[in-house]
Amino acid sequence: MPGPLVQVGATVLCSHGGQAMATAPNLRVLLSGAPSCLISAPWVVAGCPLASIPSPPCVTATWVTGTTRVLSLGQPLVVQTGQSVCVSTGTPLMPLVTQMRVMAT
Repeated sequence: MPGPLVQVGATVLCSHGGQAMATAPNLRVLLSGAPSCLISAPWVVAGCPLASIPSPPCVTATWVTGTTRVLSLGQPLVVQTGQSVCVSTGTPLMPLVTQMRVMAT
């Protein structure tokens, strides 16, 4: 499904409100001057409000689906409509604010 590509610095949250950040920027493709993100790189989540007793908070996440027709370094890029999974909870990441100039499938 087409959508805007996600860049480093985009507002991406876990389902509980923790801030997610890319660990490895892709400097080969710049989006409004910011590096893009490959789905192969893990993301870290900071500030997930879940208590560790009933279920552990979101700490890391991975993207499962990304672009299908646009690749960088032979790998798909993170797209706003892609699917992701937080490792400890199984909930998705939500890209809320991204650049809106570059769309991809």
